[in-house]
Amino acid sequence: MPINTIDAVFLDRFALCLEERFLASVQVERSLVVPRSALNATRQQLFLATLTSKVLRAFPEDAGILLAITDYDLYKTSHRFIFGAGDDAQGVAAVSLHRLRSEFYGEEPDANVLFQRTLKEAVHELGHAYGLKHCYNARCAMYNSNSIFETDNKMPHFCEVCDRRIARARNERS
Repeated sequence: MPINTIDAVFLDRFALCLEERFLASVQVERSLVVPRSALNATRQQLFLATLTSKVLRAFPEDAGILLAITDYDLYKTSHRFIFGAGDDAQGVAAVSLHRLRSEFYGEEPDANVLFQRTLKEAVHELGHAYGLKHCYNARCAMYNSNSIFETDNKMPHFCEVCDRRIARARNERS
């Protein structure tokens, strides 16, 4: 689910990659409008709980796992910023493009780098939405990224151990 305006071509390509990773149908929903007034005025960031509550209100409980993609910089109480978050109890995940963009780090815009980073973080957060915990394998998508360098080092898929765990989790949800 795009928050405000996210490129449609990006989203269609992204949905195909997620279908391949999770062996599940992915549907790009209509855009959910979240006005700038929802941002924390001091931080100029969006509080994760504000975003997830808006997403959950917009869709019924039987909608499956929801993934919100936003350009807003996200944070939660215990973190100055987050690339994203996933919650298995609510079946919702979110990914922010804000700090995944090369421009954020003073580099030239790179659509492919943005796509790969977003895919890695989305697979990670959807893993959480399915109940997976962090992995100690620095190459696994479930490794906890505290910096963009750790995100860049990860693969956009799970290691063998996490792959078995996600297969069990998918079966339990079916």
